[in-house]
Amino acid sequence: MLSSINTTFESPRASIHEEPGPSTEEIEASFRNSTGYGHGAARKHTIKGIEVMCGPLLNYKGMRLEPSNRIVWHGSILIVVKPTWSQPTLNLRCLGPLQKSQEEIQSASPDAEPHLITGRKLYEDPAKAFFRFEIDIPIQHFEAQWEYTLDGVSFQYPSNSPNPQTRRFYVPARTQSMRIMFSSCNGFSVGTDLPAFSGPGGVLWKDVMRVHEQRPFHVMIGGGDQIYNDGVRVTGPLKAWTDIGNPARRRHFPFPATLRDECDEFYFKNYTQWYSLEPFATANSQIPQINIWDDHDIIDGFGSYTDHFMRCPVFRGIGGVSHKYYCLFQHHIAPPVATFTTDAPQTMTSQGINGPGIDPNQLQDTYVYTEQGNDPSFILGQSPGPYVEERSRSLYMQLGARVAFIGIDARTERTRHQVNYPETYELIFQRLETELTAAKGTIKHLILLLGVPIAYPRLVWLENIFSSPIIGPMRFLNRRFGLGGSFFNHFDGQVDLLDDLDDHYTARNHKEERRVLMQRLQKLAQDHGVRVTILGGDVHLGAMGRFYSKLSLGIPTERDHRYMVNIISSAITNKPPPSAIANLLARRNKIHHLDDETDETLMNLFDKDPGNSTKTAAKNHCTLPSRNYAVISEVEAPTIYGSNNANGYATGLANEALDGAANSKPKNDDFTPAENGHQPLHIGEVGAGTTHPTSNALTLSSMIGGLDICLKVEIDPRDSEGITEGYGFSIPALQATAGPSYGK
Repeated sequence: MLSSINTTFESPRASIHEEPGPSTEEIEASFRNSTGYGHGAARKHTIKGIEVMCGPLLNYKGMRLEPSNRIVWHGSILIVVKPTWSQPTLNLRCLGPLQKSQEEIQSASPDAEPHLITGRKLYEDPAKAFFRFEIDIPIQHFEAQWEYTLDGVSFQYPSNSPNPQTRRFYVPARTQSMRIMFSSCNGFSVGTDLPAFSGPGGVLWKDVMRVHEQRPFHVMIGGGDQIYNDGVRVTGPLKAWTDIGNPARRRHFPFPATLRDECDEFYFKNYTQWYSLEPFATANSQIPQINIWDDHDIIDGFGSYTDHFMRCPVFRGIGGVSHKYYCLFQHHIAPPVATFTTDAPQTMTSQGINGPGIDPNQLQDTYVYTEQGNDPSFILGQSPGPYVEERSRSLYMQLGARVAFIGIDARTERTRHQVNYPETYELIFQRLETELTAAKGTIKHLILLLGVPIAYPRLVWLENIFSSPIIGPMRFLNRRFGLGGSFFNHFDGQVDLLDDLDDHYTARNHKEERRVLMQRLQKLAQDHGVRVTILGGDVHLGAMGRFYSKLSLGIPTERDHRYMVNIISSAITNKPPPSAIANLLARRNKIHHLDDETDETLMNLFDKDPGNSTKTAAKNHCTLPSRNYAVISEVEAPTIYGSNNANGYATGLANEALDGAANSKPKNDDFTPAENGHQPLHIGEVGAGTTHPTSNALTLSSMIGGLDICLKVEIDPRDSEGITEGYGFSIPALQATAGPSYGK
């Protein structure tokens, strides 16, 4: 327990009379084996069969074109089991087309014979073992159903599935782009009244699965806070540390092996419990995931507190522990061999690309796999983060025929004064240039995940108040007498909301970084003719921000490379803010100027409140404080881009447009150009809301080549079925770049 730990923190020193111990290289060699480090649990369960503690969890890793012109879908399935001598196996087989027309039945050749896949052990200690099944399957000319079965396993937790060993997922056809589900903030803040929000399971996942059953998702994107680990300071091993009243003593408190082990157990148990809750667990096993972490995956506000506090041993320690389980549960990759502890100085700094040095104590009865080669879906930062001894992991992958995805890890390198290192942005844009150039114009949409909104009302005035000298006396009274209660956070004593405000790209500390990022995205869109759409969460309400060329330039949206929508979907599980906050943000929804040619504002998406509720003020049509998630679908049509191209992706469709899609483009003749940014900027925004064709997330609009967006918003948080109402609009593809001479 913390009470027994010496609270002075000094680096261990060798006595002058002691013989020098083994070198780092000798320690490393003693634990290295042919596949990784360590030897795993000495004692394993001998019960017949394999007992699954968590999973299966399904991930999407990307697509690859082979020399034979075959396109391969890459993914993985993860299970967590009790240590066992048995080797887990998985059977995978293709069930054929999802939509079985007579032509498809005749031409389909489903792979009825199952493929046997052996699990690869990623990590093992005396309490658990992680196994990854690596999935490489050919993409067919039809949208395919795949089924996998886990052999000889039993589950510790109840499942909604009548046959929990067998699950299905769906892979798009060669000519299809993926149907996307996006969410964020999948957990509850400390102190939330869970019964008021229908319990801990996240009931909106029921609605996700209802949509999935009617028109399956090919991928779901987690925009951060896939789990809330804040309880580590309330009911977990950091409670006693959090309660230390003296800031200097708390800042210098060590993070020894005993505390590291307690935190390790807390994070593991929290993951297994949360990821095993229904209906989230069912979604995890049937819809391939792509995830980027945010602060609550670590602890509330990580990276946004004052620098001297963020560098304290305890924060660096939980940064390492949370990163370990982020790698395992959310990316299905082996974790670092060791994480930060003040008992082992070699773990307190990064030892190059492999993270912290080896700690013999952490490898006792433990095995850690060494990943072979470089996973092309990752864009690794060049240097470790300031408060985590690991490099950032941004993501790039193609989501079917014409859509690409880039997810920026905006937490590993974050401080109060930066979101990412400049060199990380260079790596990201170099990768984008390489991929888009190789695609030769076949990628029409780039989905960018930032986690935190980037087109959002300014709250600098509130930052100024919270940072002003008048707060100083209140902070003093809070420290001495508890005045103000939860208005101040327990870590650095600042106003509790200040870390949330500092997270925003619109915060004054990030203003220049934001401007440069957006202008680089504009150039990328213009150079490659790709429409950029941005995903953001974190703020616990639904909204749609957008950037666009100043209306005085006279550039139609279809040709406006500056037109970028920021889909703000948050939270799928956590409680929303009070209506007064949403209404305040709506009143602050001014038309802002990114630069001399770009304006930005929130779109008026919400023509009414969900159901018969009155959640917001009558004039508020741009922010909605209700739980929600987003559905993103490309509007497909017959052969609109031509035939197969050099990189092997067919750019036209062999089938007719799907249900609800018209066979012609929207008629812009009936569209009246907007006079200001609060009005519809193009035909796809006309009638946005509950009456738009895309509002049920099932039918498609007539915006051929564009993206249909539906924000599914909870009607009543007390309804255990998670019934939603949809709000829709469409985003046009970028028809042509608007060069310098283009204007009125």
